[in-house]
Amino acid sequence: QVQLVESGGGLVQAGGSLRLSCAASGNIFRVNTMGWSRQTPGKQRELVASITRGGNTNYADSVKGRFTISRDNAKNTVYLEMNSLKPEDTAVYYCNADIITNQVMKFDRKDYWGQGTQVTVSS
Repeated sequence: QVQLVESGGGLVQAGGSLRLSCAASGNIFRVNTMGWSRQTPGKQRELVASITRGGNTNYADSVKGRFTISRDNAKNTVYLEMNSLKPEDTAVYYCNADIITNQVMKFDRKDYWGQGTQVTVSS
């Protein structure tokens, strides 16, 4: 079984910074692309940023220049550094990861999601 556990959310004033972390654990053979998405009530979940195993990154236009995604492959962990936060960044942030598991030489590939962490930016 694979788990993604997020941490680092909270309340911050506009212009402030937060750093989110997400660690994958379990019967992992390899972690491929990892990413962060966010969702507010009544809206669809939107991709914020993603990073391949090799370090190639992709960002939503709304966060370019303010957010930085990074990862530590040895720790199966992805980070999201969020700077110059705005009230419109308020959302529940979810991490996801494309993971290959290996159980008794049976390989399986699946997209896993964390439970979400609340980020609130006050004006």
